Amino acid sequence: MDIRKVGVVGAGQMGNGIAHVLAHSGYDVLLTDITQEALDKGVGNIRKNMERQVGRGKMEEAVMEAALGRITTTLALKDLGQTDLVIESATERETVKQAIFEDLVPHLQPHTILTSNTSSISITRLASRTDRPEKFMGFHFMNPVPVMQLVELIRGIATDKETYEACHAVVEKLGKTAASAEDFPAFIVNRILMPMINEAVYTLYEGVGNVTSIDTSMKLGTNHPMGPLELADFIGLDTCLAIMNVLHDGLADTKYRPCPLLTKYVEAGWLGRKTGRGFYDYRGETPVPTR
Repeated sequence: MDIRKVGVVGAGQMGNGIAHVLAHSGYDVLLTDITQEALDKGVGNIRKNMERQVGRGKMEEAVMEAALGRITTTLALKDLGQTDLVIESATERETVKQAIFEDLVPHLQPHTILTSNTSSISITRLASRTDRPEKFMGFHFMNPVPVMQLVELIRGIATDKETYEACHAVVEKLGKTAASAEDFPAFIVNRILMPMINEAVYTLYEGVGNVTSIDTSMKLGTNHPMGPLELADFIGLDTCLAIMNVLHDGLADTKYRPCPLLTKYVEAGWLGRKTGRGFYDYRGETPVPTR
């Protein structure tokens, strides 16, 4: 099918990044969130990130203005019913995602494809709460979306070939690379990445090393651009914990048990960069380890 207009649910870090790359690639984008403040902030971040690209010579100013002109916003979820493709990018909580799809379904056109940017939740289970499981799949972008080249495409048990091919064509038009993943907890990237981060937290919890030594060891010893604890702060510790819980519950293996220290940080509201504190304290001029 010919996808021209895309609806994006959620104007946060992932949602505005997805809207950014879609608009830059020529798609008309309808962005929604639950408050006008969230929408204004999301569009503001898109403009700021595009201006940064212009400043670095990676985008012309006229291209930026044209892309921004292709983004419209709405507070009414039902307005996304007139789009050809919907990408849900709300918080990583299954009940929230299910409620969004249930509210959206009555307003959709028959041909509209539904997708979720979930990083771990069962696509088959989400699809079962809609009227079109054959037109439902996982569309997992990496953060930050304008920079990262990979998109995981995840088929549920009922996803048909035409839906997969249509989403694959969108990935190609965005200039990104698709990786096909089966519908198992956390798919490919987070199935590998999150246990590494969780083990780094265990290493901190058990006193094997402090925050600085753990991150320095992984950056210099394995050539990672960011240490695992720094990366966890960037992703959001609540998201890391949610994915580890999905892995632990879905695979019933104790090796995926979330570290108690990760749980404690989330309970404290120390979620990383977005709250100003996580494994590092970001409230000063330079980040300072919190342990």
